[in-house]
Amino acid sequence: MIRSMTGFGTADGAVGAQRLSLEVRTVNHRFFNPSIKLPGAYGRWEGDVREALRVRIARGHVSLSARVIGSATDVTTDAAVVIDDARFGAYVERLRELQAKHGLSREIDVSTVLRLPDVIVARPPEEESGSAAELVALVNAAVSSLDATRAAEGGRLADVLRERLSLVAAAVERIAIRAPERMIAHRDRLRSNVQELAGGVAVDPQRLAQEIAILADRLDVHEEIDRFRSHLTAFTDALATTGGEPVGKRLGFLLQELLREANTTGSKANDAPMLADVVVIKEELERIREQVENLE
Repeated sequence: MIRSMTGFGTADGAVGAQRLSLEVRTVNHRFFNPSIKLPGAYGRWEGDVREALRVRIARGHVSLSARVIGSATDVTTDAAVVIDDARFGAYVERLRELQAKHGLSREIDVSTVLRLPDVIVARPPEEESGSAAELVALVNAAVSSLDATRAAEGGRLADVLRERLSLVAAAVERIAIRAPERMIAHRDRLRSNVQELAGGVAVDPQRLAQEIAILADRLDVHEEIDRFRSHLTAFTDALATTGGEPVGKRLGFLLQELLREANTTGSKANDAPMLADVVVIKEELERIREQVENLE
């Protein structure tokens, strides 16, 4: 189906005890090229995330980043630290011993104890919390959001391609109409030139007919026109595809075939109006190529 390789998608959701925010961005690339950034506790599932992306995205440079935005129970991130009660108690007991030993009378200040080493500690990471399946489900939600933007952009690109393709088809039909007229003009010109060069000397009509046949074969573009029409039809059908595999690579191949036919037709044209239409075709094919490079 028609999808742009450029897009952006997001998703928020719980993975175990924490809530993650995911962003997925894609830009043009010939192949599937992922770049994944996960919080440390979730790095062990990077392979699962990569595979989930590969299944959903055929090609393009894919950047996925995730960050923790809170806990699944909506507790503020301030709760990410805890007080080590055992260590706090040990410090208080030791301070009281020192007070008794040295005759200190000042009360033990809570803030003083809290500033002592390792009393306030970061909450241990949720290593055992959540699962790869939860993270992959969140990735799939972000990719679905991404697909919506890529499909919308792909639809706009498809409209542009159809417009450009119609200009190519019109030029091909003008060449098809001009080709036999050009052939007749070349035949008459050859006969006239031969008679002029002969200077009244009799010319073998069979030999002249043979030369005209050779010229006609060298300048004939009927096969090129037929292949042009076939490739244009295949290109149009691919643009109309609504399901199945992405069509970007197929369109790229058809574009190469169209350009090959344009080059062959140009080499055989030997006619100003036909060459003008060949130039039009090549210009439009170049514009089409620029857009096809944006399609998955």
